Amino acid sequence: MAKPRVFISSTYFDLKNVRADLERFVREQGFDPILHERGNVPYGKETALEEYCYREIGGCDIIVAIVGGRYGAASKLDPYSISQMELKTAHELQKPIYVFVERDVLAEYRTYTKNKDGAVEWVAVNDVRIYRFLDEVFALKVNNPVSAFDTSLDITLFLKEQWAGLFQRLLQEGGQQEQMAMIREMRESIQTLRQLVDYLVQEKNQGSEAVTQILLMNHPAFSHLQRLLNVKYRVFFTNHIELEHWLKARSFRVVMTGDWDDPNYEEWINKADKKKHVLLKLSDELFDQEGRLKVIAPADWQDELIQLTELTPSDDDDIPF
Repeated sequence: MAKPRVFISSTYFDLKNVRADLERFVREQGFDPILHERGNVPYGKETALEEYCYREIGGCDIIVAIVGGRYGAASKLDPYSISQMELKTAHELQKPIYVFVERDVLAEYRTYTKNKDGAVEWVAVNDVRIYRFLDEVFALKVNNPVSAFDTSLDITLFLKEQWAGLFQRLLQEGGQQEQMAMIREMRESIQTLRQLVDYLVQEKNQGSEAVTQILLMNHPAFSHLQRLLNVKYRVFFTNHIELEHWLKARSFRVVMTGDWDDPNYEEWINKADKKKHVLLKLSDELFDQEGRLKVIAPADWQDELIQLTELTPSDDDDIPF
C-alpha cells in the first residue's frame, strides 16, 4: 500500500537532532520520511546535486520545513540557500507545507522588520538573508503556515493535530460521496428532462394536442409568478380571465389603461401593505387575441414577460385603478 511521503527540509548540522526526531515521528505515523542524509534522495551526474533535492520534492506529498539560525549551504540561485529553495520549490508545486521557525529566530525577526535598514548585529541568526527569506514566506497569500518551536516535541505535537484533522476531513468527504452520487443522478435526470422538453416542443410544433396540454400544465409563467409574489402554493390559469380572478383574490387592482408605462404591458397594483406597494406588469405576449394563455416552452421563456416593481406609497399616489 502506498504511503504518504514527507520531505523534511532544513539545514543539517545545527538541526540534525530535530531531523532525527522528526524522522522517527513520521515513521510512527506510518508515513515515509525523506531525508537527504539517509540516502532517500537519489543523486545523478546530469546536474548539480541540489537539483535532485528539488526533483524529489515533486514526488512527495507533504513538506516540513524547519528554519533555524543558520543559513546553510548556498544555492546556485543566489541569494537563497538550498533549504530555502526546497521550500520555494514545494510552494511552486503547490505541495502542502508546514513551516517551523526556532522561537528565538522568530522573536528577533519581529525586531528585524522594524530595523531593516539599520546597522544591527543580529544574534539569533548568522546571516540576515534568513530574515529576508522569512519576509517572502510571510508575504505568500496561501500555503504558508508558520509556527514557532523550541524543541522537536513542539513540531511533532503540531503535526499530529494537523494530520489528525486532515484524516477526519477525509472521512467526512468520504461520507459525502453518496450525496455527490445523488447530485450526479439528479443532473442526469435534469438533462433527460431537457431532452424530453425539446422533443415535446417539436411535437407541439407539429400540432400534437396532447403535447400542447402538457406544456400548458407546466407553463413557465406559473413558477415565475410564484417566485415574484412569494406564493407557497401552485399557480395555474389557462386564460386572462382566470388570471384576473386570481390577482383580485390577492388584492391586486388593474391600473387604468391610459396610465400604463408601456401600452404592451398591462399593469396591476397592490396597496394592501401600507408601507410597501407592488406593481405587476404583464406582457401582451402572454395571451392570444382570444385571451388564451399562449404555449411557451421553458427554453423560450423570458422573465421580462412578467415584471414586478416595489413602490413606496408616495410613489403611486397618482396611479388610478
